[in-house]
Amino acid sequence: MTIADRWRTSWTWNRLGKALFSPKPEGLDAKLEQVKPHLPVPVFWLLGKTQSGKTSLIRALTGSDTAEIGNGFQPCTRSSRFYDFPSRSHPMIRFLDTRGIGEATYDPSEDLAWCAGQAHLLLVVLRALDMNQAEVVAAVQEIHAQHPHWPIVVVQTSLHEGYPTTDVEHIQPYPYQQTPFPAAVPHALTQVLLHQRDWFKSLPVHFVPVDFTQAEDGYHPVDYGLDALWESIETVLPAGVIGLLRGSEQHRELLDFHAQHAHPHIIGYAVLNAGVGAIPLPAVGLPLVLAVQAKLFHSIASIYGLELTRRLYAEFTTLLGAGITAGLLGRELLKLIPVYGWAVAGVYSGAMTYALGKAFCVYLYGVKRGALPDHTTLQKVYDEAFVHARQLLKSRND
Repeated sequence: MTIADRWRTSWTWNRLGKALFSPKPEGLDAKLEQVKPHLPVPVFWLLGKTQSGKTSLIRALTGSDTAEIGNGFQPCTRSSRFYDFPSRSHPMIRFLDTRGIGEATYDPSEDLAWCAGQAHLLLVVLRALDMNQAEVVAAVQEIHAQHPHWPIVVVQTSLHEGYPTTDVEHIQPYPYQQTPFPAAVPHALTQVLLHQRDWFKSLPVHFVPVDFTQAEDGYHPVDYGLDALWESIETVLPAGVIGLLRGSEQHRELLDFHAQHAHPHIIGYAVLNAGVGAIPLPAVGLPLVLAVQAKLFHSIASIYGLELTRRLYAEFTTLLGAGITAGLLGRELLKLIPVYGWAVAGVYSGAMTYALGKAFCVYLYGVKRGALPDHTTLQKVYDEAFVHARQLLKSRND
């Protein structure tokens, strides 16, 4: 490393360290609030009767437990409520839950007004053996009439209720993407699934049968059909945020319990910095980028039950080395290219934040185990995470 490289590395880490251990920059929250309205927050509108499996679906998609989800809902209209994941301050996805269907005459106009102007996916949740779904079907038809371009995925839940006995296992491999269903699917279950699909034959709908259960229920896997659901979502709503939410294969073997909880927070801050980093003037957005990364470091350390001390930070920066420097300084130079450069700079800021978060998780995992990763391991985690996030964030902007 040359003297100039050492100086740039020291400058970068010092700036981030100042953001980490200094009081929050004055006006940071107000500045972030100006950026957040421009960030994409896809809205997953859940339509379904009570006990249809909507909370289990959110739990499966986000990896959050039921208690966290229940405590996170906020009212938005007289009949509906919303849940921002992973948090209200830095949402990367919003679930809108309509509670009135099947309980009283439901008029979706107020919810339609609330959703206007946002990205949308209509997730219709039907309990597979519930044939009394007239209100749900009517609501879907009215919503589609007003917004014919909104994608619709019908999720048919609680498949095990259609199994002939309680000791029947889920059918593997997942058979419901075949047409017609194979003979392994119980005849009675086939009949009810196809009958429900007939209700939507005039609409452009994707159907995904699932069975999301608890471990004590005895059905394995507990998230049966989740991969098929993600494939349908990614087909109708291609977005980098969705790909990041699922994670990547190359990092799954490194995810311990804490890293799994940190993953959605890393995504939230990465998407936030993708917006902050696209601020057109060079160096203007850099303090905000560093401040957001500082908040991410504090959040991750808290999840691991550790205090973010200067010693921990110095150890991490020494192990990771100069990898971050070129990204930060290169991002500012990109802003000299009008329009195109601004967009690319935003992608780089988001991808770099994501990669730092992933590398920091691997480092803290080593701290907890008493066996620190070496520079090569951390650099590989950072590089792979950066490439993964950059590709997905770029696809979101294409």
